[in-house]
This record gives sequence, structure tokens and C-alpha cells, in this order.
Amino acid sequence: MRLAIIGLSNSGKTTVFNALTGQNVETTVYPTLSGEPNIGVVKVPDFRVNKLSEIYKPKKATYATVEYVDYIGLTKGDVNQNRKVFELIKDVDAIVHVVRAFEDESISHPMNEVNALHDIETIELELIFGDLEFIEKRLQRMEEASRKGKKPHEGEKRLLLKCKEALEKEIPLRNVAFDDEEQKLMKPLQFVSTKPEVVVLNMSEEDLRSEQSLTLQQDTEKYFADKGILHTTKVVTLCGKIEMEIAQLSPDEARAFLDDLGITEPALSKLIHVSYDLLGLISFLTYGEDEVRAWTIARGTNAQKAAGKIHSDIERGFIRAEVIGYDDFISSGTMVAARDRGLLRLEGKTYEVKDGDMINFRFNV
Repeated sequence: MRLAIIGLSNSGKTTVFNALTGQNVETTVYPTLSGEPNIGVVKVPDFRVNKLSEIYKPKKATYATVEYVDYIGLTKGDVNQNRKVFELIKDVDAIVHVVRAFEDESISHPMNEVNALHDIETIELELIFGDLEFIEKRLQRMEEASRKGKKPHEGEKRLLLKCKEALEKEIPLRNVAFDDEEQKLMKPLQFVSTKPEVVVLNMSEEDLRSEQSLTLQQDTEKYFADKGILHTTKVVTLCGKIEMEIAQLSPDEARAFLDDLGITEPALSKLIHVSYDLLGLISFLTYGEDEVRAWTIARGTNAQKAAGKIHSDIERGFIRAEVIGYDDFISSGTMVAARDRGLLRLEGKTYEVKDGDMINFRFNV
């Protein structure tokens, strides 16, 4: 899973990136307009991998991973500057939109006012305008080619006109229904407003657990619900500054710090859980003395396709999947006891893999 961290300048994007990755990339009090993207790969926290590793004592424990990319801020109305960010967004699975909700006179705000809902609308419109500009140019090229006798692809042209109509109504493409054929045509076009979005309200420490924080989250969710796009957008509230400090601590120190602040889980865990839910992702587990491993798949994936996540040979030669739910295994104590209770079962190709399934694939190539 690859996520791009976006937002206006000085919203706390890099601070949140540091919190998520444990890195210490320099943060500035002025807008950054150039440079290279910051990239960090982090392990997805999974208590099930931890527990199974205690039981099987494998040579290796492998967690699912998430890659975060942080780059320059988006700028209202600056198409050329924003295009650099759009190029980055095209290749990600979802975007993490960091919104400034903290006051700090030492850090300038590009709009000269801290107004989270206004900032959210600004970025939404920039994504929409970016796609609209791309479509208009592509339609123009089609028209020029048509005048030279080259017939345009009618299916793509219909798709572009459909997208243009929605974007002109300020509707992001993530909230437009497309059939299978349209989705196939859309893939190489790489629109930016199609990306599912996690909105991160970056609060001050003082406001984090206040009525103001709760109200802002509710107002933000209402903003997206009123536009009919809450199902493709999730809202998370955190304090990037605190989370960055926590990321620099040892696990024991971090836990004590979280407990002291009344924070149930760090930003890393919260954002990953929300992102998985938004993208419809789950994890299944393989286990043994060699390795305990979590594998990420789309919800609804069948057993044979899940086998292919490990190796194409296993998918091709699939015979059966030996499956037990993680909770059933833990409650049984051992695999032998689970088998005696009838909790370990054989499933065929079409079995829909569930989150937390422990699977041993039987195959023959």
C-alpha cells in the first residue's frame, strides 16, 4: 500500500510523515517549493503476528508494510506548481490530506488564516481543477487529431465528457460511479481526484481532546457527507507534533507517554487502520517455524487468488486451503486442539478469505 501525504504548505505534512515513519526530516516555518520527495516504509502493527511469533518462534516474522511519500505543499491557483504534486499522486493507492487546525504565530499560513474547512475545500478544488485541466487538453488533442482524419476512441471520449461534467459541478471523481469498461479506460489516465482520501486534522496539543476538536471532526465529516463522499473519505484527528515526539521514543516510553496523554493508539496505527478500511483491505496469516507473515489482500478475495499473493505457482497448483480464524486458534491453544474441535477446516478455490484467517495452502505444480 502506497500513500501520498498532501496538503497546503505549513499544514504539518512533514511532521505527520515523521510521526508515521519515525524519521526526522527537517520541518520549516516557511513554505517549501522544491526538493525531492521524502519516502518512508513502515511495518503495519499487527498483534496477531506478535502473538504467533511467540508461539511458533519462527526464524523470521514479516509484517505487511505501508509506504508513505511526503512532498511539497499544494498552492491555491498555481497549476504549474501543483502539477509536481499531481505527478506523485497518480501512482499511489490513497492520499493522506493533512489539514492545519492549530494556531502558531511563528508559522505562517498560506491563506493568512487558520480555517480547516476552507483549507479542505481549497485542496479538493485543486484536485478537481487538476483533473479538469488534463481532460480539457486531452479532448483538445482528440479534436485536433479528428480534423486530421484520425478517428478518436469513442469510449474514451464518452468517459472524458462524463468526467468533465462531474468535475465542472465540483464533484471529485472518487464520488462518480463508473462501470467495469469505464474503469478499465480510466486506469492509464491516472486522475488524481479518484483517490480515496484520509483527512488528518492536525490539532494543537491543547485542543486535541477538547470540545473544539470533536466539533471540528463532526463538521468535517458533515462537509463530506453533504457532498455524498464520506464513504470515500475518512477523517482522523491528531496532534502531529506530539505524534512525532512519540515516534522517537522506545516502545515502553511511547506507551507510557500515550497513557499519560490519554491517547489510545499512536497515529501510525490509527492511520493504517483507517486506510485499510477505506481501501477495503484485510490481512491473512501464514505461520510455521520458518516464518510468520501477514499478507495484505482486498476484502472479498478468494482462496486461490490469495494463494497467488504468496507465489503464482501456489495459485496455479491450488488444491485446498487449510484455514482457521486467528481467534479460534488462540482460544483452542494448539492446532491439534483446534482440529479436534472442528475449527480447522479445508476450503476450496472460491472460499472468501476473512481478515485474520491463518492459512496453509495445499498445492501441486
